[in-house]
Amino acid sequence: MADLEIAKLRVERPIARPLVPAIRFDRNELAGAFGDIGTDLPLIVGVALAAHLDGTSVLVMFGLMQILTGLRYRIPMPVQPLKAVAAIVIAQRIGGPVLYGAGLAIGLVMLLLSVSGIVDWLARVVPRTVVRGIQFGLGLQLATLAIREYVQSDGVWGYVLAGVAFVIALVFIGNRKYPAALFLIVLGLVYAFAFKLEAASILKGIGFGLPKFRVPQGQDILTGFLLLALPQIPLSLGNSILATRQIAEDLFPERRLTVRQISLTYALMNLINPFFGGVPTCHGSGGMAGHYAFGARTGGSVIIEGALYVVLGLFFGRGFDTVVGVFPLPILGVILLFEGLALMLLSWRGAASKGDLAIIFLVGLIAIGLPYGYLVGMLVGIGIAYLMGRGAITLGS
Repeated sequence: MADLEIAKLRVERPIARPLVPAIRFDRNELAGAFGDIGTDLPLIVGVALAAHLDGTSVLVMFGLMQILTGLRYRIPMPVQPLKAVAAIVIAQRIGGPVLYGAGLAIGLVMLLLSVSGIVDWLARVVPRTVVRGIQFGLGLQLATLAIREYVQSDGVWGYVLAGVAFVIALVFIGNRKYPAALFLIVLGLVYAFAFKLEAASILKGIGFGLPKFRVPQGQDILTGFLLLALPQIPLSLGNSILATRQIAEDLFPERRLTVRQISLTYALMNLINPFFGGVPTCHGSGGMAGHYAFGARTGGSVIIEGALYVVLGLFFGRGFDTVVGVFPLPILGVILLFEGLALMLLSWRGAASKGDLAIIFLVGLIAIGLPYGYLVGMLVGIGIAYLMGRGAITLGS
């Protein structure tokens, strides 16, 4: 009889298994898919043109990294081009072989930091206020870039277009029934078809292609490490790892992501990309804030964004600079502005005192105002936080 009762309980109360978050593909996930386009698209185009990269390889690999990340994390965990690397490549016209060498070097360094446990140590010793400061600095940098570069790019009509887009975003931001990003994308496409798009240019760029396999050479890996990896790694540790883990905790606390998980996928992406012509990529707190601000709540938004890039690469890779170049920068600027604002607002969350706010603002201003600012800001912020007795308030708390 006792055995019968136990068997009955097993049927009525099945063994609990960890819940796997569902991935949705609704209109909010579609809208959220465009929440980071203001950061991604200009950097991808700029790097590809400056380094003379194969458009198909760049777009397909970037899209695949998005899709794999969405499937792995099942939340809007973004994939972005490495910002410091992109800025140096665009400014100095560094070629593709060195860029791929840098990507492989960064992947190896991040893999070492992950398996050695150094990233876990950083998560314990870097105070929360310092990470918030890095978030604030990045948000301020994105908002400033949006206003200074993107909104002004099309002259008077650009200001008008940006003004209309800003009002639309302000009215519909956070609206789950009518997501703001969908209206902005439609507005941008209408403007592009009316004033910029030439059918002949698009037809010329149509054609199927696949990423090209290549093997980075030792000299390019060394040169890439010295020229591109060293300036990038401090920013990656601060924003791509620590700050992304923090914003994931803010927005999706039930997922309980660790810095080691994030740094491992960061490393793996850069151990794969260089062999197939992909640009070096990372995760990013700003991207997650952008996806979330425009409606995304699952990995569906990242998968949708990735699928768009894959399709562009497979069928329009030969003329992708023309295809993506027609989308109006003022619209991208408004999207980027709201991404920056969302990140800054999140950075103030949990500030317990004026001292915390002072550290946040100081780290953020140093990050955007000085060479190697994210590294300098992090070190200065850690020192001040420990002197003020705030060193125990870490990411793990």
